[in-house]
Amino acid sequence: MTTLLTGANGLVGSMIDADLRISGRDQVDLRDWYSTERYFRSHSPDTVIHTAARVGGLGANMNNMADFYYDNILINSNVLEASRKFGVKRVVSFLSTCIFPDDVEYPLTEDKLHQGEPHFSNFGYAYAKRMLEVHSRALKTQHGLDYTCVIPTNIYGPHDNFNLKDSHVLPALIHKCYLAKRDNTDLVVWGSGKPLREFIFSEDVGKLTNLICQYYTGNDPLILSTSEEISIRQAAYTVAEAMGFEGKVVFDYSKPDGQFRKPTSNLRLRDFVPEFEFTPFNEGVKKTVDWFVSNYDTCRK
Repeated sequence: MTTLLTGANGLVGSMIDADLRISGRDQVDLRDWYSTERYFRSHSPDTVIHTAARVGGLGANMNNMADFYYDNILINSNVLEASRKFGVKRVVSFLSTCIFPDDVEYPLTEDKLHQGEPHFSNFGYAYAKRMLEVHSRALKTQHGLDYTCVIPTNIYGPHDNFNLKDSHVLPALIHKCYLAKRDNTDLVVWGSGKPLREFIFSEDVGKLTNLICQYYTGNDPLILSTSEEISIRQAAYTVAEAMGFEGKVVFDYSKPDGQFRKPTSNLRLRDFVPEFEFTPFNEGVKKTVDWFVSNYDTCRK
């Protein structure tokens, strides 16, 4: 059995074992059908773990709505159609909890994915990702293919994108804190710090993905979540402690908070792996901070 991983140089991809690894556009441009088709024809994978996407934080999503939609629609459509065309038996594709409806009853569960509009701040990305689930379900309905999706909460860990312009909240906090400590300045955090998020360590996502590929027999999506809510304020101070930053943490109320909270239920995941132990948040942050400091000169930033 041959497993192909897309997005292999990303945060999740770095934690997943695979025989074939697509690391970037210089290797295969998944937005281009002919490039994607040639690769699948040449390598004939049996299983595909699809993590590749154009991703970014709040600012990047708000400023590039159409680009995020277009690139992700192309990537997802090409990977699934190539998988179908060349007989891939199993596809596990990655979604994100940010694609859930903005106005929905909490906690989020897998069956609420399409029950309303996503938050305005990322609707381009969100709708493109939702169509990945629709496409997978359509392939199951029409062709009987064993294609499913997983929906992780905010993933963090080594090998993340720490670029201050387009990274997610935790790697952005880590990079800002590093600079604040180095330059002896305040750590400035966007917004009030009150919004709540659920974070999951990348090593845990890698372990869960391997289990899903081997043993999950359902076609319904699975939310990958600890179901523990952490405030942005708590996250900032956890990063500061891990970094050994002793300066002042300042919250910039002139900046947007984004969606206030989006708690999830991991009951379906717990039914599948009831004994799984998640990495505690402070432990995962410490590992991530230590990796970032050690790899500052070469990491994505």
